[in-house]
Amino acid sequence: MNRPGWILLYGPPGVGKTTLGRWLAARLELPFYDLDERIQQVNGRTIPQIFQEEGESGFRQREKSALKELLTLPPGVAALGGGALLDGDNRQLAERCGTVLCLTAGLQTLLERLGEASQTRPLLKGEDGWQARLSALLEARREHYASFETRLPTDGRTLDETGGEALCALGIFPIRGMERPYRMMVHNGILELAADHLNEIGRSRTAALVCDSNTARLYAEKVEKPLTAAGWRVRRCVVPAGEAHKTLQTTADLWAQFVEGGLERGSLVVALGGGVVGDMSGFAAAAFLRGVDWVNLPTTLLAMVDASIGGKTGVDLPQGKNLVGAFHPPRLVLADPLVLSTLPIGEVRSGMAEVIKHGVIGDPALLDACADGAQGLSGGWEWLVRRAAAVKVRVIEADPYEQGLREVLNFGHTLGHALEKSSGYRLRHGEAVAIGMVAETRLAERLGIAERGLSGRLAAILSRWGLPVDPPAGLSAEQIRAGLTVDKKRRDGQLRFSLPHRAGQVLHGVIVPAEEALREVIG
Repeated sequence: MNRPGWILLYGPPGVGKTTLGRWLAARLELPFYDLDERIQQVNGRTIPQIFQEEGESGFRQREKSALKELLTLPPGVAALGGGALLDGDNRQLAERCGTVLCLTAGLQTLLERLGEASQTRPLLKGEDGWQARLSALLEARREHYASFETRLPTDGRTLDETGGEALCALGIFPIRGMERPYRMMVHNGILELAADHLNEIGRSRTAALVCDSNTARLYAEKVEKPLTAAGWRVRRCVVPAGEAHKTLQTTADLWAQFVEGGLERGSLVVALGGGVVGDMSGFAAAAFLRGVDWVNLPTTLLAMVDASIGGKTGVDLPQGKNLVGAFHPPRLVLADPLVLSTLPIGEVRSGMAEVIKHGVIGDPALLDACADGAQGLSGGWEWLVRRAAAVKVRVIEADPYEQGLREVLNFGHTLGHALEKSSGYRLRHGEAVAIGMVAETRLAERLGIAERGLSGRLAAILSRWGLPVDPPAGLSAEQIRAGLTVDKKRRDGQLRFSLPHRAGQVLHGVIVPAEEALREVIG
């Protein structure tokens, strides 16, 4: 797996840097280092002994040397001492070599965590007691800790919860559960570094760069030129843009181009585009030579938060969406939120439907942030993509092959897919899902599953983003009904819905007769 730069955990004593560091290192398959332990090993003395013999100034000099030496090693996860970055040179070096994640916690939490261990902390010793010393130290360093861009509160969280929030803050998501793990990274500007990441995972230097007529013009050169400079042979494969071209025929055209481009089993298929490009490229990779590796570079909001995650690939048939496909996870997903600036407003809105869906499924704070429209997104697109992606990652890790829990991701999609197809794909995917979510939530309220008023709140949030909440005029009930009859989530001929109970909780596998569901759409 490709390795990021250094992940450096920082913060006051007792905040959990070492514990979290070991957890992150295990999840990311990276080495773990504790800076204080390395100082003790190199000097053959404990930290209290160094303080006693050389004072704090002597310790800080040894700490500075140890940090400089540590950061010459291959990147990993490191826990730093609570004052290691007070030195300006140390801080500059650390921030140049990786990401500093500053952990925080309230005084009471730190007091409870330190307990008897406080006796081994030289800076907490004094006649006024370690509790008072800790309080004074926190106050003295308050502005220092607050100055770090990436901070993570650890109060009231389990280790797994803190670890999940840390991965989200870092924009790194290790995804496990299928035949092999892979990684998603969400960082502003990462598209320009795609060649560096592909160099680390490519078994050969041959690739097919699949893009549509839009992304070819905007981004293909940015990806292709560095790859060619690094010695790759790249075959650019351009497909027509739009859901209408997500077909077996277009896929067959891709396979022909793969052959012409000399792709072998060690080659890479690189998808550069939205959900259509990713779904089709992944399926083409799954079937070509009985399976070649592929990488997803999503360029739409919808693809970044949904379609690029989970390993589901496929194409449409005339009878319905995604009826032919395979589970074939990519080797890597690189999402660059900066490219969203080129998206038409309609595509942004379409992606926001999936973001809002993820808020309903598993992140009430994300849903709250969406409630105020674009003005409420103080963290920007990078924050939004990370939060929404984290919800899906949690779900697919628990149920990678959609045997149960993963069905919650279909909220809004049972009716949404039928609406999308019956409109002749004039409705964008996200628009159809928005209408489907409101209709399915009304259905859940009528069945006594959802809290009263949830459909109204959801409709208001979707409307704030300019998304439709009612079907457009002129859709045929017969066409919608026909779409429901070929829904791939049916079992034993029965429709299975994922219906919300409240924000953050969705029930899956709810069987509802098609006619009853249809009434929520057409009245």
